Amino acid sequence: MLKSTRPPSAIDPRWTAGVARDLDRCVRRSYRLALITPGQPCLLWLSGRDRPGVHALGEVAGDVEDHGGGPVLPVRLTLLDTPLLRAALLGDPRMREAEVLRVPAGSNPSWLSAEQYAAVLDRVGPPGLGRWVP
Repeated sequence: MLKSTRPPSAIDPRWTAGVARDLDRCVRRSYRLALITPGQPCLLWLSGRDRPGVHALGEVAGDVEDHGGGPVLPVRLTLLDTPLLRAALLGDPRMREAEVLRVPAGSNPSWLSAEQYAAVLDRVGPPGLGRWVP
């Protein structure tokens, strides 16, 4: 999971729902970077007060690279038609221990268990309405 304080429209003003974008996202140096491999599922979580939650789904598109200012992770993300808001996930018992809900100010990348990721996919919606199927 990659978190952002910038909404997708600020990341790329031309990004529209259902469209995949290749993005480079800054991540923090930690043991977690060694656990990331191309093809793993990834999601974009918008932090903050304005519509926090899952805004895009996709996958890791390459290896972590150092771009001088720090590590960068290439991802390919598809913007959801309707974001899956934090409030909708709070009531799901599978999300009770989700790092992003317990420690919202944690660093990038964050982590979801397989069960927590399934809780997200279960709520995203049917194909054609922004659902991303790995």
